[in-house]
Amino acid sequence: MMKRLLKHWLATPLQVRNAFNKTVCDAIEQAVTASELHHRGEVRFVVETSLSAAQLLRGITARQRAVELFAHLGVWDTAQNTGVLVYVQFAEKQLEIVADRGIAALVAQAEWDAISAEMSQAFRAGQFQQGAVAGLQRITALLALHF
Repeated sequence: MMKRLLKHWLATPLQVRNAFNKTVCDAIEQAVTASELHHRGEVRFVVETSLSAAQLLRGITARQRAVELFAHLGVWDTAQNTGVLVYVQFAEKQLEIVADRGIAALVAQAEWDAISAEMSQAFRAGQFQQGAVAGLQRITALLALHF
């Protein structure tokens, strides 16, 4: 538990801004905008520096936080339940993809996990823009195929 707390306390917004700088954020925004021209879903991309001490003490995982943000941001609020949230929890280098029930019923969790793994691998290599855009393109392809 102390190791996890330390990771979150040491993670800074500056580190996130360096990794997800304006160029990277602009590329992500463009990829999301382009994505939504090809399907009836909603795609959101969220990067969070760290969790609060209270969240850590409650044992909140990156997946639980992603699901919480999915609900809080209303990503589920599409006509055919086709929202997808990409959540990056920077302190622990965790990436979660949460798909609403409409698309999750048609796409196996293994597919989302594969996209997440590829994005995470690119991020570990410092390729934030390439990893994010490639992942968003794969998500777009899945949404376009079904919706």
